[in-house]
Amino acid sequence: MKAVVFHEHGGPEVLLYEERPEPRIRADEVLVEVRACALNHLDVWARGGLRGIEIPLPHILGNDVAGVVREAGELVGWVKPGDEVLLQPGVSCGHCRDCLGGADNMCPHYDIIGYRRDGGYAELVAAPGVNVVPKPQGLSWAEAAALPLVLVTAWHMLVTRARVEPGEDVLVHAAGSGVGSIAVQVAKLRGARVIATAGSEEKRERARELGADEVVDYTRADWPKEVKRLTGRQGVDVVFEHTGAETWPGSVSSLKKDGRLVTCGATSGYDARTDLRQVFYRHLNLLGSFMGSKAELLDALKFVERGQIRPVIDRTLPLAEARRAHELMQDRAQFGKLVLEVQ
Repeated sequence: MKAVVFHEHGGPEVLLYEERPEPRIRADEVLVEVRACALNHLDVWARGGLRGIEIPLPHILGNDVAGVVREAGELVGWVKPGDEVLLQPGVSCGHCRDCLGGADNMCPHYDIIGYRRDGGYAELVAAPGVNVVPKPQGLSWAEAAALPLVLVTAWHMLVTRARVEPGEDVLVHAAGSGVGSIAVQVAKLRGARVIATAGSEEKRERARELGADEVVDYTRADWPKEVKRLTGRQGVDVVFEHTGAETWPGSVSSLKKDGRLVTCGATSGYDARTDLRQVFYRHLNLLGSFMGSKAELLDALKFVERGQIRPVIDRTLPLAEARRAHELMQDRAQFGKLVLEVQ
């Protein structure tokens, strides 16, 4: 099969389009013919190498997969060859206390398709049968692939962790990112007033089109003051944080008393400084969030099927142009998701 592979860690130039052996499935797995695979920042980090994380080489990236089942293992009776599916990216053991309690994203053996196991930058991918989700009707392959990881992440952050309520003010950072573009929609679905940040006027206008009530230019040093102005100097109830060190101090200061900051990532750096006086004087709540459960993805997809959440795609590229897609992501040149299509 054709696949995009890297044999060593490095920049986009290490990504090679080449012939690879077809994966073999176990009795509890499915083999999926990939139609589309979306990019995530995790692809960039895995390609570059992460301290303390061993990624078997050569490696095939790709967390977000949509395609057609070619083969189902003998223990997988709920899907059959020919079914159109997308894959929940999170892989868990299925038998630990967390998994059995419905918090499979907290499984001690948790992995992600395309992270430490081969993913969807290929014509074929093997995945656990329990990760198969029916493709929502009416979506293109690219739209289906654009959803799983960012949708389950944003849902877990805003619905499960921050518990956004109607009428609350929610600050969503980097509305032009894949997860940010979904977060705007999830927050609006919850009845919140959304203040979105973006680094260009074009992206801020597109954030408005997604439903943002107010937009802020986070490249300006005084952006937290603008957030305070928009909230009558009270601050927001919830900050949706995933950009890290660059925005963290402003995110903390943008919260109202007893506000909640929920974070899932640190694309601008991990060494974020916090004035602890801000936390205890103002009774702030700092919430970590990691992926989301399989059940949460199913819950969120109901609103996709109803047209209340829609995938946001910047552009699609052929699988062979994965290197170009990585360059675009590193340059923050997109609004929404970049998607690779397999012809």
